[in-house]
Amino acid sequence: MGQIRNVIVHYKTHPVYNLKFGMVCFSSLLFSASYNMLIPELPAYLSSLGGSQYIGLIIALFTFTAGMCRPFSGRITDTVGRVPVMIFGALVCVLCGVLYPMLHSVFGFLFLRLLHGFSTGFKPTATSAYVADITPQRSWGEAIGMQSLFYSTGMAVGPAFGSYIKMYYSFDTLFYLSSVCAFLSMLIIVNMKETLESKRKFSWSLLKISRRDIIAVEVLPAAILTFLCYISYGIILTLIPDWTTHLDIQNKGMFFIVFTVSSLLVRFIAGKASDKYGRTSLIFIGLIVLAIAVIVIGVASSFIVFVVGGVLYGIGMGVLSPLLNAWTIDMSKREARGKAMATMYIALEAGIGIGALLSGWYYQNSIIRISQTFLLSSVVVLIGLVYLFLFLRRKQ
Repeated sequence: MGQIRNVIVHYKTHPVYNLKFGMVCFSSLLFSASYNMLIPELPAYLSSLGGSQYIGLIIALFTFTAGMCRPFSGRITDTVGRVPVMIFGALVCVLCGVLYPMLHSVFGFLFLRLLHGFSTGFKPTATSAYVADITPQRSWGEAIGMQSLFYSTGMAVGPAFGSYIKMYYSFDTLFYLSSVCAFLSMLIIVNMKETLESKRKFSWSLLKISRRDIIAVEVLPAAILTFLCYISYGIILTLIPDWTTHLDIQNKGMFFIVFTVSSLLVRFIAGKASDKYGRTSLIFIGLIVLAIAVIVIGVASSFIVFVVGGVLYGIGMGVLSPLLNAWTIDMSKREARGKAMATMYIALEAGIGIGALLSGWYYQNSIIRISQTFLLSSVVVLIGLVYLFLFLRRKQ
């Protein structure tokens, strides 16, 4: 009875949903929307600058920087604090949104994509650590699922809204609105209470890292699966705009609406279910759905099949994204939670970057190669399925 009483008291004093949690979620939504609203229109914008041959670099450069700065963001998150790192990530988006209209060369654009990657290299790392700090351990899956639901809403609203703005206004208007969304995201969290107990003032010495500061070995299983899953997402970010055009779908953000909306409710349910039934069994199901999804997208020849592929992709990623986050937190050490999340995000960015770079290199404006690329990505997902099976078997 004493244990039950303690659980009830703990829940009342540390509820899953509170004002701080809501503020983090809305900040995540606006932050996600700010940079995702650009994605469907960036290939056309780069082509208008005369850089169509560099389309694969749009995502690759962004994710390269994000991945490279993860060890630094993880260390600063664990020393200086969660809130300053979140603010810095949002501020980068604000500045890049203002600078895009000012640089009218291929080199300038690619430089900004490299700079823009610092945003996701910092903010999501600190956000995940902050959510884990303010949430009871037994509800990590549910909390991460809810927070990722808001983040995914930004992924859905952003591209659709961005394509609408471009159709009726201009690229410059799109860039400035991206900056406004990022500014609002920063404004929400700027006065939030810090959750890191032992804080240090920032010093340049914190940027000196060793090999031990880069990777949290204890979370590598989750990181490996994250890498294999997100290769397909890098391919989607690079090729879906042209695949959409090929299928005579006017709004290039349509796919992002379909797959994200289908993932919203799934994310919440999957996260909560994983708290009760375990992460790995549901991750296994998510991998199967994801493999089927990319095959359907690759063979799509009509709007209906395309939408079905988007729905399946949303379900697959809706299961995998929050659960891989929660599984990473499960395996992490409290004093190195930032490093653990940075490790997972390094794998995520590496997967997206490699998927984007290789698919852009192979595509070369040949539509038939888009289908081939999606079919090959299903093989990568199946490799992840085999890895998880062998990992679970070894543990048993």
